[in-house]
Amino acid sequence: MPIYHKLGDFPQKRHTIFQNGPDKYYYEQLFGTEGFSGFSSLLYHVHRPTQVKEILRSHNVAPKIAIDKNIKALLLKGFQVKPTDDFLESRKPMLVNSDCTIGLAAPKKSLTAYWYKNADADEMLFIHKGKGKLRTFMGNIPFEYGDYLIIPRGMIYQIEFETEDNRILYVESFHPFYTPKRYKNTSGQLLEHSPFCERDFKLPNEIETFDQKGDFLMKIKKENMLHEVLYASHPFDVVGWDGYNFPWGFSIHNFEPITGRIHMPPPIHQTFETASFVVCSFCPRLYDYHPQSVPAPYNHSNIDSDEVLYYVDGDFMSRNNIEPGHITLHPKGIPHGPAPGAMERSIGQKETPELAVMVDTFRPLMVTEEAMGIDDGKYYKSWVE
Repeated sequence: MPIYHKLGDFPQKRHTIFQNGPDKYYYEQLFGTEGFSGFSSLLYHVHRPTQVKEILRSHNVAPKIAIDKNIKALLLKGFQVKPTDDFLESRKPMLVNSDCTIGLAAPKKSLTAYWYKNADADEMLFIHKGKGKLRTFMGNIPFEYGDYLIIPRGMIYQIEFETEDNRILYVESFHPFYTPKRYKNTSGQLLEHSPFCERDFKLPNEIETFDQKGDFLMKIKKENMLHEVLYASHPFDVVGWDGYNFPWGFSIHNFEPITGRIHMPPPIHQTFETASFVVCSFCPRLYDYHPQSVPAPYNHSNIDSDEVLYYVDGDFMSRNNIEPGHITLHPKGIPHGPAPGAMERSIGQKETPELAVMVDTFRPLMVTEEAMGIDDGKYYKSWVE
């Protein structure tokens, strides 16, 4: 996260004594990326953050691949994923490559029985349904419908839901999430033409500090294994921190669409970028205002990327028979475009209420067994008149 933030108490000078009473000290930890050259924060713990008491068990959580070389357009009915009590067990991978995993989750209960850490991937959680609080060792972030939550790798967290009907689109990325470069100046500040600004970010607040020793269960995901590790002190024992590496949120409802006289290409909707894919937000907006404009998107070839669209709400103007929670995959190698009749319907329309999240990956996506279980089986023929 390329802005500076701080919470709680910490010494004026880094790497200096910070006392926790007579003859007691707080323990400094660098929470950093790319060795010592990437974004980082300095955290101060009540107890040493290195105290592993026991490694209990490990099991494989690698996605089961149904199609590893895919040419078929798919429509997945996401709300057919059955709700599950446990947060991690509810996460179902749908589309996978060497850079990311795109999946769906429908957790019914809060993650409070253990703590979780993804040691390999940054995570993006898009909250389609539900309300609650992301709790981390760097502070808490309340969330609701339409929020993106960006959780850096290595972050220890729990999730508290106020609701039981929760639906989440998630992306695990082996590359960090950033705001797009073209929206920023050389120092990282968002520019005036950006569709959002720093005021729109949800930053950590309400830091919780627990001075407790005992047995604390941590589940750590690493190399498609889930390891159960017993910590000797409470994972949320940070008294303060400052830096640039921390969890944050952004509401899709705060994305201000860019419009024009004729149809604008998808990069205008871009919200996040990584080295291997981009994330876009399609939001309610006015249509193009040229007197002869065609608001529906033109046909285009997926030459260099696979396109994934997750439909959130509203009537998506370029498709037929789309419902909230549906996912479409348009793989590289074949062109795609508006469904038959969609282009004609769009002419003369003034605005759209659509709300959707798009993920365009630069490497082909494999399709999991979980995805094939909710595939409609016929979407690839939907352009045939």
